[in-house]
Amino acid sequence: FNEIIKMTIGEFNSLTVQQQKDELFKCCGCLAWVDNLSEKIPFDSIEKLKIESDGIWFSLNEKDWLEAFTNHPKIGDIKSLEKKFASTKLWASGEQLGVNIATQNVLKELKEMNDEYEKKFGYIFIVCATGKSAEEMLSMLKSRLKNSSEEEIKIASQEQNKITHLRIDKLFS
Repeated sequence: FNEIIKMTIGEFNSLTVQQQKDELFKCCGCLAWVDNLSEKIPFDSIEKLKIESDGIWFSLNEKDWLEAFTNHPKIGDIKSLEKKFASTKLWASGEQLGVNIATQNVLKELKEMNDEYEKKFGYIFIVCATGKSAEEMLSMLKSRLKNSSEEEIKIASQEQNKITHLRIDKLFS
């Protein structure tokens, strides 16, 4: 399960339903999304899969989005990456590469701001971290702390959707 197996859309379509669901769950840790999307299999293309994914994702409710958020490590939390998120560790650590070269001060502030964010909104800070430095993520975190709960859940769900797209690409690349 820790291993990342890349496949074609045809190979994905020919997996058992449970295997398909397991692969989809690596892309987005929301059971309603996985169940709804798996009902649309087979897919002609990765693009079709993403279009269906988007339609389903944005039709879900806040409870479903929050479930997906719980399947991410906090930005910069290497220990939780290793333990709780073993099945997506390689993907998540690659997504969070910018944190690996951050200074201790930036990491400390990221942790403090993450805690403040979680206290305010009730879930971890969700950001599509790929290609972003720790400083950029810290700046985004500070900026998003100013949002209302209603604004922030929408932004977080859009960030989750970006992450899902990246992981779908990783599954099939």
